[in-house]
Amino acid sequence: MKQDDFVYSGERFADLQMLRYRLNGFEDLTIQQKKLVYYLSEATLCGRDITTDQFGKYNLQIRKLMELVYLHYKGSRQTDDYKQFETYLKRLWFSNGIYHHYGCEKFLPGFDEEFLRSAIADINPELLPIREGQSVEDFCQELFPVIFNPDVLPKRVNKEDGVDLVKTSACNFYEGVSQQEVENFYARLKAQNADNPPSYGLNSKLCKEEGVLTEKVWKKDGMYGKAIERIVFWLQKAADVAENDQQKKVIQLLINYYETGDLRVFDEYSIEWLKELDGHIDFINGFIEVYGDPLGLKGSWEGLVEYKDLEATKRTQTISQNAQWFEDHSPVDSRFKKKEVKGVTANVICAAMLGGDEYPSTAIGINLPNADWIRAQYGSKSITIANITDAYNKAAHGNGFKEEFVVDERTRRMIEKYGDVCDDLHTDLHECLGHGSGQLLPGVDPDALKAYGNTIEEARADLFGLYYIADEKLVELGLVPDKKAYQSQYYTYMLNGLMTQLTRIRPGHQIEEAHMRNRALIARWVYEHSKGEVSMIRRDGKTFLLIHDYQALRGLFAQLLAEVQRIKSEGDFEAARALVERYAVKVDKELHDEVLARYAKLNIAPYKGFLNPWLKPVYDAESEMVDVEVDYSESYAEQMLRYSRDYGFLI
Repeated sequence: MKQDDFVYSGERFADLQMLRYRLNGFEDLTIQQKKLVYYLSEATLCGRDITTDQFGKYNLQIRKLMELVYLHYKGSRQTDDYKQFETYLKRLWFSNGIYHHYGCEKFLPGFDEEFLRSAIADINPELLPIREGQSVEDFCQELFPVIFNPDVLPKRVNKEDGVDLVKTSACNFYEGVSQQEVENFYARLKAQNADNPPSYGLNSKLCKEEGVLTEKVWKKDGMYGKAIERIVFWLQKAADVAENDQQKKVIQLLINYYETGDLRVFDEYSIEWLKELDGHIDFINGFIEVYGDPLGLKGSWEGLVEYKDLEATKRTQTISQNAQWFEDHSPVDSRFKKKEVKGVTANVICAAMLGGDEYPSTAIGINLPNADWIRAQYGSKSITIANITDAYNKAAHGNGFKEEFVVDERTRRMIEKYGDVCDDLHTDLHECLGHGSGQLLPGVDPDALKAYGNTIEEARADLFGLYYIADEKLVELGLVPDKKAYQSQYYTYMLNGLMTQLTRIRPGHQIEEAHMRNRALIARWVYEHSKGEVSMIRRDGKTFLLIHDYQALRGLFAQLLAEVQRIKSEGDFEAARALVERYAVKVDKELHDEVLARYAKLNIAPYKGFLNPWLKPVYDAESEMVDVEVDYSESYAEQMLRYSRDYGFLI
């Protein structure tokens, strides 16, 4: 299989394109390391149903139903209805449910209720995901409005200002409670434990039962127990082949956390995970990121297995070794700077398996843990995922995007020369230093910014990267080839924030996702405060971005970084709200229509995701694992159906 064929060997549907990622250097791992990767990968795949259920209480039932139709449909598979059904199922797989993975709005099927009723009639009722005592008709009456009615549970995560975000969000983190009740419930818990509080609410569903607020904890003998039991099984096997004692300790602590649901144990696990630096293999497994909760409290389940790219890691180690210099020279108020930066670790890694909220759509960089007090006292770990960014870069090569949207040939040549290097470096700075920089003032609640917290935090990390990518220190450290390289990142970032990320938004919709809001906030604030450094011009009926003074642009990034850090450090909710609502949410209809029309002519899918490799253990005559083969041949539908069959523990 040729490299280009490899990258493009996925398929295209709706607004999505599937890619593959290579496990470069996997064959060089020892058999012990391969076993560790395999066992951790199995633990990663076992959490899939948890994420799907978290993203909507009917998601698992709907996925099971649609898969049964796919497997047992007796009609023609060449009709428009069936093709629309197939696209719907593929989107459902991709999004871990019926809500768009990025925009969070419910996507509606292109087939009608009659088609689905007819298809259900072909299925043995005993196979249907029907509750005990429920008839097939009752089952349809319950699910059909969720599937077909745009007004029923319309949005997974709602961030609209001025409404009850809990009651208007369809995510399955709350039931029968209001936003105010949730905020009051967790405020009381925090008040009881003011010093180094655990991340209250991270691993539970908050419900009201007989008028009493109750947490259903996600643990081995609690909610999601059947899936967590299998995660623990594979983690125990992983612990037996750990590369060192610290790595084994980390895995055992994670098992303890899953068995008890105790968030103090999760904090202990996070601290010990930070200390494990010697192993070649690492992983993320658990209830981690809170973007899926409108209040930023509940962690979506995710998994990632990785091994270090030792050569590329030299770049991130250079950054982390100079973390104190970057903190000291940051343009923010000295009150908000860390006097001593601790435990900053950064690696470039190859992903070996993606799961949960990291699959099929995944991040290209991650910084953990998220608890501010742990970051301050113990530090953080950052990763940049090299084989994922490599696949993205190869898929984008020659697609006509830059020719359509970049203002002139000189700027295009600059982006071709420096773009990939600066993109990777900005990700490194964002994850390694940006998220780990700064500090809260004493007594400030880490959740003080509420629904705006995620956007402000991502803006803070992006601005840190944007400010420093233009610093001569990076030339001195050998991280960029010359003093002008940063201009490529400034241009592409501003272009994306002002214009091209609008390709991901449907007509009439506002910006919802935290990362998109962050980029819009930065680009629009800078554009509004520009005094000639940035302009938008019209040429041949098209809008283009011009940057006239790149160095002055850095000064604007510095001003905004100082303000965003102040907002974060002081917990200034009203300032966060004003900044996000003014710059990060609304969409200019005329510009949006133009960008969509220009983008449509390129025939590019705005979103991309990844098929996992299939890791297949090889055994000798004594049933001892002697190797792990990597199989890239599985199709999208084959992989999704296999995952539902082999890891469908909750449905």
